[in-house]
Amino acid sequence: MVTIKSKREIELMREAGRVACLAQKEIEKAIKPGVSTFELDKIAETVIRACGGIPAEKNYPSGEKGVPNFPGSICASVNDEVIHGIPSKRVILKEGDIISIDLVACKNGYNGDCARTYIVGDAPEETKRLIDVTKQAFFEGIKYAKKGNRLGDISHAIGSYVESNGYSVVKEFQGHGIGSSMHEDPGIPNYGKAGRGIRLEPGMTLAIEPMVIMGNHNILQLDDGWTIITEDGSLAAHYENTILITEKEPEILTII
Repeated sequence: MVTIKSKREIELMREAGRVACLAQKEIEKAIKPGVSTFELDKIAETVIRACGGIPAEKNYPSGEKGVPNFPGSICASVNDEVIHGIPSKRVILKEGDIISIDLVACKNGYNGDCARTYIVGDAPEETKRLIDVTKQAFFEGIKYAKKGNRLGDISHAIGSYVESNGYSVVKEFQGHGIGSSMHEDPGIPNYGKAGRGIRLEPGMTLAIEPMVIMGNHNILQLDDGWTIITEDGSLAAHYENTILITEKEPEILTII
């Protein structure tokens, strides 16, 4: 069931989104060659807890037998890792790497979810273009995140934009509703047909998150039970914000 948030809940969502954004900003400052993804994880946890929140991804249930709960406060996915990369002292960033940071801050019982892909130092223009297209795909999608439109309008806009630029969208994972739970209804694919799905209503809060691959769309899961990589070894990027459907334009809750 898709929940419509009250005015009080929306204020709590705004605050959770603010905290998540602050954590991303501090991580961005710290990204450079020689830094481990474990160090970035600790930065995020420190910022979130200092703001009175908790890192919601830490100890998140795997849901799979034999797979431990997620150990990090962030998902830190490097180069061909699409999503769910586990922070580690052994993963040291190098010049030219790209890293996707996905994090969720929970404060006063509500969640703010955002993801960004950063370049470590400098990188080739084709790498920068992948990141730019991924980010713009989000903004192409939320052009349709308006009262009365259908969910599929967002999905179609994202997928069409990505594919028109020669890239692939991940089909096995998707965006989602968000609120007092990190993942709520509805699921929001990054591809599909316009005019399909539920109608958007003011008070809905959604996490829209294009996950884009430079090569083909096929993915694999590593033996850790979490990390998703591209099958062909090509680079992947991720961009996400929590948004609020309003009477007019959508409000982005994880940009300050």
